Amino acid sequence: MREKFEGKIIWITGASSGIGEALAYEWSKLGAHLILSARRESELELVKVACAYSERCTVVPLDLSRQEEIEATADRMLQQFGAVDILVNNGGISQRSWVIDTDISVDRRIMEVDYFSGVVLTKKLLPAMVAKGSGHIIAVSSIVGLFGFPLRSAYSAAKHAMHGFYETVWAELHTKGIRVTVVCPGRILTDVSVNALTKDGTPHGEMDHGQANGISSAACARKIIKAARKNKKEVYIGKKDLLMIYFKRYIPWLYYFLVSKVQAK
Repeated sequence: MREKFEGKIIWITGASSGIGEALAYEWSKLGAHLILSARRESELELVKVACAYSERCTVVPLDLSRQEEIEATADRMLQQFGAVDILVNNGGISQRSWVIDTDISVDRRIMEVDYFSGVVLTKKLLPAMVAKGSGHIIAVSSIVGLFGFPLRSAYSAAKHAMHGFYETVWAELHTKGIRVTVVCPGRILTDVSVNALTKDGTPHGEMDHGQANGISSAACARKIIKAARKNKKEVYIGKKDLLMIYFKRYIPWLYYFLVSKVQAK
């Protein structure tokens, strides 16, 4: 495993907490050089210090809702490193609100951060990857990128969009040495539900019961890295919640029955 990632330039967005933070710790143990991005520089510095090789970590604050900032930051990183070996589009925001109540500004914000930010960053880094003849895009989607679910209309829509985009990136560029892995986590023990947006864009502020009983972010990170090493195109990570993927695919009536039992308050 170490031979696969040692010395590789790996850029992780959403690296200040949750899955992104856990990925930083795991990849640092393997000797990778990490670019750590998120809005909160102070939190990124704490992650850097906690990494196995902090001297191989570059902290790069980044607001994923600002396209011009993403593009300018990508230009700086390309100038500094030449090319990025692995891009992990992990940064994002979840949602906890009913469609009928949700202001359209919330839909737009979630789509901008969860979908368009990764598209912009991918487009900026791909030319250097293609010129080098290698590169790996890892997109952290969700199991609700594979089916719709109550209270997550904008989030699910953004994650569905990710699948279409990254699958096409692979289809067009796999012969140029570009690999793509789409990750679909289920319930992972992170603050994603706490930070999720409500109908007016304010934070949900509560830990979901299912989230609290999810697998650890460290376990999730190890599975992602294993999938990347094996060049998996899509990987599902979770517990019993993953059954919903197969219900929707093979027993759709059961999926629709279960979803129909989630009632509006």
